Amino acid sequence: MRNFKLERLQRGETFTTREKGNSMVPLIKSNQKHILEPITWQEVKPGDIVYCKVSGNWYTHLVKAIDPKKGCQIANNKGRINGWTKRIYGKVIEVL
Repeated sequence: MRNFKLERLQRGETFTTREKGNSMVPLIKSNQKHILEPITWQEVKPGDIVYCKVSGNWYTHLVKAIDPKKGCQIANNKGRINGWTKRIYGKVIEVL
C-alpha cells in the first residue's frame, strides 16, 4: 500500500495532515490537523512528536528516549511503548 505521507516527507515537503485515533490525546485529538515537516532520527529529542515506523506499523507518536545505537524509543501519550526505531521521517511542528 502506498504511503503518501512518507512520499511527501521524503520529497522534503512540509504539509498539513490528520489521523484518527485517541492515543495522543490531549496533545493531538482524533482527526485534529497538524503540520509535519521532514526530519531524521538524529535531529529529534525526547518529547518531540514524530511520524515514524516501528515494527511494521506507522505512528505519529512521542519520542520518549534516544540511544545512539537503537535510535528513538516511541510511545503514545497513554504510556504504551511501541519500541525502538531509526525510521523517523517527520516531526509535528504545530497542532492546529
